[in-house]
Parts: sequence; C-alpha cells; structure tokens
Amino acid sequence: MSDNITITGLVVTEPRHIVTSESLAISSFRLASTQRRFDRSTQKWIDGDTNWYTITAFRNLAAHVSASVHKGERVLVTGRLRIREWQTDERAGTTVDIEADAIGHDLAWGTSSYSRAVSALATSPAAESEAESEASLPAEESTVAGSDDGTDGGSEGEAAEDAESVDSAEKKNELAGLPF
Repeated sequence: MSDNITITGLVVTEPRHIVTSESLAISSFRLASTQRRFDRSTQKWIDGDTNWYTITAFRNLAAHVSASVHKGERVLVTGRLRIREWQTDERAGTTVDIEADAIGHDLAWGTSSYSRAVSALATSPAAESEAESEASLPAEESTVAGSDDGTDGGSEGEAAEDAESVDSAEKKNELAGLPF
C-alpha cells in the first residue's frame, strides 16, 4: 500500500542527478519541512519540529528537477510516501522517502518562470523540418515588415521577448538531448 502525500518545505541539498546504465534519469534531494504556528499570547510565530525527507524523482521529472530546483528554494512535492527502518552495528533510525509525482516552486514565497520542455521522442519530423527552415532564414526575412513611417515596427519590449524565447528554446534543446 502506498500513501500519497503533499508537503511544502525548503530544499536543503543541491539535487543530485544521475543517469543509470539503462538510461533511467534519477534526481534526489533532501527537503526540510517545519511546522509553524502563531502564538497569540506572545504575538510571534513559533517553529515546531522539523521533518526531513529524501525526495526522489525519475525520468522527465528528474531532468526537470535537475535544471529547475536548487538548494535554498521553497518547493511543493506530491508523491508516494515510504517509511523505512534501518539499523547498523552502532545506530538505528527511520528514513522517510517520497517518490515524487510532481514538484514545483512554492509561489507563496517567490516567483517562478515556467518553460515547457519538448521531449526529443515527441518531436515529429514535420516539426523538426519547420524549426530548421525558420532557423535558416536570414534575420531580415524573419522580422516583422516595417510600417509606412519607415520604422521597422519593432519595440524594445519585443526585442526582449525575442531574446527570452531564444534562451527558452536553448534550454528546451538541452533537455531534449537528455536520454529518457
């Protein structure tokens, strides 16, 4: 039986990313989750106990975690809970693992920018040839036609958007090259 759980917490280790000999991508990191409550008598927030989890992600999620999640960030994790007892000659303990189904930044603490990744397996030959033909166009042909007043019709905002889309496309191409 597996229990599903959703938690929020702080990433306390940089995600470790490996690809096995069978081409399975795996990322894992440690997450600390501390319960807080407001004490009305002192008018202050009080930290409770901290729970520690090992978060593990597989396949595409693992690659995306490796590219997107970093130590010190607050995240939400949904996945299957596993609790394991362990013992050595000197010590014994309990490990709490979560096999993640979804991981995202906790937007209550900051902002995030989403970029959809395109899998190399999902790319059709027609889409590839279209992307190649667009990339081979000279810069003058790929810009918007000028207006009657002699300007090129572009603005600084559009130039910034174009630069962001180029950066985004480069990131997608990097992820598409990963073996999944």
